Amino acid sequence: MAAWYDEFPSLRFERSAGDGVLELVLDAPGLNSVGPQMHRDLADVWPVLERDPTVRAVLVRGEGRAFSSGGNFDLLDEMTADYASRIRIMGEARDLVMNMVGFTKPVVSAILGPAVGAGLVVAMLADISVVGRTARIIDGHTRLGVAAGDHAAICWPLLAGMAKAKYYLLTCEPLAGEEAERIGLVSKCVDDEQVISEATRIATDLAAGAQSAIRWTKSSLNQWFRMFGPCSRPRLGWNSLVLGTRGP
Repeated sequence: MAAWYDEFPSLRFERSAGDGVLELVLDAPGLNSVGPQMHRDLADVWPVLERDPTVRAVLVRGEGRAFSSGGNFDLLDEMTADYASRIRIMGEARDLVMNMVGFTKPVVSAILGPAVGAGLVVAMLADISVVGRTARIIDGHTRLGVAAGDHAAICWPLLAGMAKAKYYLLTCEPLAGEEAERIGLVSKCVDDEQVISEATRIATDLAAGAQSAIRWTKSSLNQWFRMFGPCSRPRLGWNSLVLGTRGP
């Protein structure tokens, strides 16, 4: 593994020799919860992956029985500590979204168990998402008293339509794997035991495909995300204020 991946201590990287697929593994206590370091790493890793000529496709998954349970208390504490920390973390949230949208190589997510918060961003912005039937997709921002936004304001209406996006983002109702596939939020739903193998198969096929054609097609389609990028900006500013107050 290239030495520059040492810059991202909260993430694990694996690959099979010669197939061009790099596995990016979320591996942390608390069902792969996202702490301050992982939040930074998830935002910053994509330009580095872009520059690695040995990587032709990325498979993102969580370790064990979960994709990610979302931000942990350390991340929440840091967000509410002071204004400078809030602004930095909101900047990381913006960078995570825009760096994934700008990443030219194909990304496949393998979603098992809960997918929440910052982990959910990576799962949903993957080009192809493979979800298990018992997975639970949850955007719980409004229950924490903060506005849903970043990736959700950009991609949920495009993928599932405005009515479904508003329903799930306002109510924070969990979304099962089969329902997520039915409404178009994810690419494919399979039995839990098939998620990793199916995601690996797809990533391997993409890595073996015509790279220029795949990357330019992805770039063209991601123009839709770029067009809706400004939708996330008011949310980031609003939350930087809300997290510093005790108001409703």
